[in-house]
Amino acid sequence: MAHYFRVAARDEIPEGQGRCFTVAGRRVAVFRVDDRFYAIDDRCTHAEASLSEGVVRDCQVECPRHGATFDLRSGEATALPATVPVRTYQVRVEGDDVLVAVD
Repeated sequence: MAHYFRVAARDEIPEGQGRCFTVAGRRVAVFRVDDRFYAIDDRCTHAEASLSEGVVRDCQVECPRHGATFDLRSGEATALPATVPVRTYQVRVEGDDVLVAVD
């Protein structure tokens, strides 16, 4: 069963950017796009770079190391060199708090 953990206040994650948080021992990148929040593993499946440091465009994040892209909604790898998806996590907002589910 998944448990939700508070990671930040809404205003701590700027629009169009990501931040890395440690949630239940995992590095999770949380992004804000069009005032919605998405959470994925913070490691690129190709080269293990931090995805929270990548550029966000059209609900996708580009890995800062080699340019692979991942869909923030599904985790799907959408551009080479990555071919393996990243794990996604459920996110909910309660009041001003952003929470991420980890099992």
